[in-house]
Amino acid sequence: MYDLIIVGGGPAGAAAAITAARTGASVLVLEQGRFPRHKVCGEFVSAESLALLASLLMDFPLLDHAPRIAAARLFLDGRELRAPIAPPAASISRFDLDLALWRAAEQAGAEARLQTPVRRISGQGPFLVETANGTWEALSIINASGRWSSLSLPPPSALAHKWVGIKAHFREPSPPPFVDLYFFQGGYCGVQPLSSGLINVSAMVRADAATTLPALFALHASLETRSRNWQPATEPVTTSPLLFGRPEPLRDRALLAGDAAGFIDPFVGDGIALALRSGAAASECLLPFWRGQTSLAAAGLVYQQTYTQSFLPIFRNAARFRRLLSLPAPLRAPFVSLLHHTGLPAFVVRATRGAAR
Repeated sequence: MYDLIIVGGGPAGAAAAITAARTGASVLVLEQGRFPRHKVCGEFVSAESLALLASLLMDFPLLDHAPRIAAARLFLDGRELRAPIAPPAASISRFDLDLALWRAAEQAGAEARLQTPVRRISGQGPFLVETANGTWEALSIINASGRWSSLSLPPPSALAHKWVGIKAHFREPSPPPFVDLYFFQGGYCGVQPLSSGLINVSAMVRADAATTLPALFALHASLETRSRNWQPATEPVTTSPLLFGRPEPLRDRALLAGDAAGFIDPFVGDGIALALRSGAAASECLLPFWRGQTSLAAAGLVYQQTYTQSFLPIFRNAARFRRLLSLPAPLRAPFVSLLHHTGLPAFVVRATRGAAR
């Protein structure tokens, strides 16, 4: 009987595992894949979570050489808009980040199993977790299985519009030190430097607009021109469906963290930060339960309140900006004009961030 079983070993699951294991809780992490691996992700870590990430990694100096991103450029309706990112964010490949966090979880004392997909979770505390490789019991559960997991997906009626995520690394001579966002009808594409001439190119696009990177580049003239100088460094990876809905941090007394709880629009660049912060918060809220000071139901409600206060405003603001940017060009023209002539881009960055941790 473990104190905690965590489903999913990405940033949210690893943050939860490290936080819990360091308190002395018995922790089992079940990850269906293996590391290292590429994930469809902007690989942008906002400054608000860098201190938390550093504390989670401790003996893994991943942040020492990570490029810092101090500004964003938005290419929208023939305009180039700039927004400062202060303090600067970091650019870290998920290929490196996920592996470092997984090893840090093991070092903290969590039992971690790769290639162990979870088939079913039953009970409301204690829980029975069934996998292809065995069955385990736990006093509490954190579901960090991601947005696409059968443990997280909403009913099929929510899949009315199919959004696809596509990502690859390229080599580009002297990439600019910005995160660049190219908006076009049916989606957008983000480009940012990683290290030594390597860039991350990730996009979210409607499936009826494009399903490959070359087709996607052709949707934006400036992006298509820039892409001619790129040399592929990795094979593209894709993911779908990308679903937007009201975040759900608690379900049947299991705590949900990261994308399993809620999928934020990638253009705001806060997905990794929210994963780390929500994973750590979930374990922190369960600590009094493991110590016998409160019930599982009460601990879950504390996490739900914490999530609602700390993270839900970020989702709401991101959804508002997404709706504005998704309007046809003539209808969004007043908003784009405000972005161009005022300090609104900086406000957008601030409004889609949480308090630093």
